[in-house]
Amino acid sequence: QVELVESGGGLVQPGGSLRLPCAASGFTLDYYTVGWFRQAPGKERAGVVCTSGSDGSPYYADSMKGRFTLSRDSAKNTVYLQMNSLKPEDTAVYYCAANLITTAQTMCDRLLVGYWGQGTQVTVSS
Repeated sequence: QVELVESGGGLVQPGGSLRLPCAASGFTLDYYTVGWFRQAPGKERAGVVCTSGSDGSPYYADSMKGRFTLSRDSAKNTVYLQMNSLKPEDTAVYYCAANLITTAQTMCDRLLVGYWGQGTQVTVSS
């Protein structure tokens, strides 16, 4: 059974950091383009960062570069989203996703996704 499971969300103060893990089962993430997306209240789901294959360079959606970093742990079949200097406008449900046949830019810009996780809530507030 193919599954992506995010965790690590919660309440964080402005300026704080969080790291979100996304564990995959039923398939090997190294062979897939993977990415993180977010959906804020009242807004459409949008790409944050995507990367194709285990050696691919990350593609960051507009305004995301610098504070967000995607990394992989092949041994754990897990990808991570490191989020730093968080702002209230980063409040959203964060989703990880995977697709076998797509570029990182296409996945992030067009939400061309094969598998979605269930999402994890991140709230940035004092």
